[in-house]
Amino acid sequence: MAEPDPRWRRAVLKLSGEALASSASDETIDASTVRRLAAEIAQSVCELGVELAVMIGGGNIWRGTTGAGEGMDRAASDMMGMLGTAINALALQDALERGEGVETRVLSGIAMAEVCEPYIRRRAIRHLEKGNVVIFAAGMGNPFFTTDTAAALRAAEIGAQVLLKGTHSGVDGVYSADPRLHPDASRYEEVTFGEVVARDLRVMDLTAITFCQDNNLPILVFDLMVEGNVRGALAGERIGTLIR
Repeated sequence: MAEPDPRWRRAVLKLSGEALASSASDETIDASTVRRLAAEIAQSVCELGVELAVMIGGGNIWRGTTGAGEGMDRAASDMMGMLGTAINALALQDALERGEGVETRVLSGIAMAEVCEPYIRRRAIRHLEKGNVVIFAAGMGNPFFTTDTAAALRAAEIGAQVLLKGTHSGVDGVYSADPRLHPDASRYEEVTFGEVVARDLRVMDLTAITFCQDNNLPILVFDLMVEGNVRGALAGERIGTLIR
């Protein structure tokens, strides 16, 4: 049997907090959804032999901009959001280890010694080399930055070959306009960073886009909720939209 030949050997998957919640319930974290995502990640790592890190968001629990909009101090509100990402990271870790038997390490941008390891670049790389899935929690550890930007930063730091941006709203790539509002919008198979900025396509935080452009880090935008798409994205199948 031929050895698997994934397109990307080391990658960072950006996973939003909302992806962990079921649209059919009021659950902040839907156990069946987390298990399904964990199975997708485990299959990709085990079958393709890739090194995968996950940057997880916390929007299903708290968004810093939401609190700021209600009059809270933005820095404090962002810190609350970062703590939410740690809750999501521990849920995903449990599903990967107990459900799939995949060794996992949670590395946090904020010190939480009792529940996870601090983020140290060389430690993260070593975990990946040993075959562990690494989950990044608490973003960059700083307020005013989104987890999109944190994902781009961590991907560059650990030498990832691609940043996988998984969507959860039924949009399967980058379109000329919002396909939910404009049914005639066309999906791009590939687009440049410059086009994304010039056309204001809003696929990720602008800071993340420009950071990836400056560091020659491609972004693959795809529908995370379609079964098999995580593996397909890593294997190089023609799904989603590649930004480079």
